[in-house]
Amino acid sequence: MAAARLAILIATLVFAGAAGAVTPIGAPGWRDLNAEQREILAPLADDWNGMSEPHRQKWIGIANGYGRLTREEQERIRARMKAWADLQPEQRERARDQYRTLRNIPPDKRESLPELWQRYRSIPPEERQPQHDKRDRRSEPRSPLRPDDK
Repeated sequence: MAAARLAILIATLVFAGAAGAVTPIGAPGWRDLNAEQREILAPLADDWNGMSEPHRQKWIGIANGYGRLTREEQERIRARMKAWADLQPEQRERARDQYRTLRNIPPDKRESLPELWQRYRSIPPEERQPQHDKRDRRSEPRSPLRPDDK
């Protein structure tokens, strides 16, 4: 249940596609936000005026719902917002792609992801290998310029 709630919060932060998270057309510039919105959205201040209008609308929607969250949820959103603000544009796009991928996983399989992630994290970093590095290299075609490995 907690994992599902966390996933919902992350999804809200990344895309905030819910109707309640969208403000009317014409998302304001940073100076036009009220003091409470500026305080909540402070990690995004440097990027705010460069954001697209839909992104600003979504973040304003998050700020407007912020007061209804528990203190723990608020802290988590602030941390995620700061982490998001610290990402480079290509890292943000990668995060969006990963979210789209996860969103397309059937719900029954999605529920097992936190357990799989915990198992992966319990492996010492030097033993972690991406799946593509573990494939059987004997099945790959040999280059005529490379001698056969035996």
